[in-house]
Amino acid sequence: METDKYSKAISNHPFKLTDKAVAEKTAGIIAEKFNENNNQKVYKKLYGCIDLTTLNTTDTKESVWKFTEQVNTFDGTNPEVDNVAAICVYPNFVEIVKEALTANVKIACVSGGFPSSQTFTEVKVAETALAIADGADEIDIVFNVGLFLEEYYEELCEEISEIKEACRNAPLKVILETGALKTAEKIHKASILSLYSGADFLKTSTGKGYPGATPEAVYVMCQAIKSYYFKTKRMIGIKVSGGVATVEDAVKYYTIVKDVLGEEWCNKNHFRIGASRLSDVLLSKI
Repeated sequence: METDKYSKAISNHPFKLTDKAVAEKTAGIIAEKFNENNNQKVYKKLYGCIDLTTLNTTDTKESVWKFTEQVNTFDGTNPEVDNVAAICVYPNFVEIVKEALTANVKIACVSGGFPSSQTFTEVKVAETALAIADGADEIDIVFNVGLFLEEYYEELCEEISEIKEACRNAPLKVILETGALKTAEKIHKASILSLYSGADFLKTSTGKGYPGATPEAVYVMCQAIKSYYFKTKRMIGIKVSGGVATVEDAVKYYTIVKDVLGEEWCNKNHFRIGASRLSDVLLSKI
């Protein structure tokens, strides 16, 4: 069960807002600030923050190669628009992307028993290490929601720390699966425990089996990142994923991140959108 070290980490970052208050604050930010960010300049910036994702049961070596070639083809075609930030794939396809990729784009890889996180810690660590060895630049893992709900915080945090070690120097994104956590209080607590354990990014959702990103969840996660930054001066990134398919969605999330964390977070080093469809929609707007 819960131990003092982890309770202290949580209590160092108090969060008092109810779900209703979070919804009101989030709606207020969007109502007040959305229009100022709904423009070509932001669309172009957003395109460069996309983790272009293919995580399908039907993925093949050939389909992943073609997927990568689309990113290569875009490179340099529009001097005003940076290429996507990363290509995100399953671990067994990292080598294919590495071989096919000529664009200056990162290789992100889901790992650690994605999408449920329900396997042995040793398997999660090994899978991460193998992905890094094959050329992954970034690792996306799923927060162990089962351990969290039972308040086995020590086991939960040690698992994240072990996976972080296996990443070597690669950034670690921890997917909270906010649709399973449901409440603002749980999302905030999970955020703090992930940050305490070495996460470089917090990410909303897998997009598999649970509701995806919501503005409210992103607001809460940003508040945790903000509080953590004040205490540690570590700039932790945020990745929004799960159902982000329209330009309006993307601008809403950008607006929340900008309002809570500031302009310095609004770049591919600290803000990502995990998406498979958004890139084409954004390009058509640009």
